[in-house]
Amino acid sequence: MARPQQSTPDERGHFGPYGGMFVPETLMPALLELGREFQAARQDPAFRDELDGYLAEYAGRPTPLYFAARLSEVVESRVYLKREDLLHTGAHKINNTLGQALLARRMGKKRIIAETGAGQHGVATATAAAVFGMECVVYMGSEDMERQALNVFRMRQLGAEVREVTHGSRTLKDAITEAMRDYVTNVRTTNYVLGSILGPHPYPLIVREFQSVIGREAREQIVARERRQPDLLLACVGGGSNSIGLFHPFLGDESVDMLGVEAGGLGDGLGRHAARFLGGTLGVLHGDRTLVLQDASGQIARTHSISAGLDYAAVGPELVHLRDQGRVRFTTVSDDEALDAFSRLSKLEGIIPALESAHAVAQLLKMAGELPEIVIINLSGRGDKDVQAVAKHLGEELH
Repeated sequence: MARPQQSTPDERGHFGPYGGMFVPETLMPALLELGREFQAARQDPAFRDELDGYLAEYAGRPTPLYFAARLSEVVESRVYLKREDLLHTGAHKINNTLGQALLARRMGKKRIIAETGAGQHGVATATAAAVFGMECVVYMGSEDMERQALNVFRMRQLGAEVREVTHGSRTLKDAITEAMRDYVTNVRTTNYVLGSILGPHPYPLIVREFQSVIGREAREQIVARERRQPDLLLACVGGGSNSIGLFHPFLGDESVDMLGVEAGGLGDGLGRHAARFLGGTLGVLHGDRTLVLQDASGQIARTHSISAGLDYAAVGPELVHLRDQGRVRFTTVSDDEALDAFSRLSKLEGIIPALESAHAVAQLLKMAGELPEIVIINLSGRGDKDVQAVAKHLGEELH
């Protein structure tokens, strides 16, 4: 099958049979307006220049492509880490929130809302709101608030209101539900800063475009270092923002393999993992048609991952489309494997990764001795936020 040079949705946001706009009628005018404003902004040199300025002078772009020498020795391959963990706020999420906040300002919206699981998107949204003087509300499940207490404090310190979601699974799925309810109610004054490549069109396209800076930089950096493109790209997959951010600029490079790593959690069985490509079926969740973890009656299943940022029942529709085309492959990593990678990267390279990113590192370690020559891992975030949860899991106390 011919590999795509690009992956572009139709006017209603469909990537093949996936995606779309499955939302209440009251929300359609706002989404159509958002789509129009985004298309105008992406073609406006002034908007692009302003965003590039904030990404460089405030967020810290470009991020380094770091050759991990000791890790490379262990796995017998030349491994590079795309250091998104070095960005302001500690993860790739700031790439998207600065862009969406500027878009909201362009539309005259002075209030922004967001959902968050691991807290990094919430922190990044609160940060962007502070920069541009906007009111900010972040929805977060009570279970995630407990295991990501540091990020809850950070959001409040930045001036955001964090609204606890106490029903359902009390995780990311329910936070998104509450954020969308808020958006429907306050659509005239509010812009929803969605954090991943999911939800109704145009969000999968918007988030992908703002995150693709990761892959654009990596393509230039690896050629400068190795005089050629990499053989393999690795990235963890929750909703899909960091993975598509790395993968998308390489889609036309037929020699580059791409592997997304989902949360295998505790093992097979509905409710024990968050691996949509392993156990998902076609369904609609939060406004788009995609692979969803659900039971035979169509009820959304509970999910599990030690990583709050990967603990979601659906996946971005573009990634499912790329899987069907044979362009991107997917696999899983268990909680225990991710915890081991969290520790090993810390000791090998002096870099404590986010538990999300540790899933990609774990897959690299599983492939040791069988890897191609050059590999890039998207190190999407740093692990400060996860230290307390990891210590608790290991039965250790922080003193």
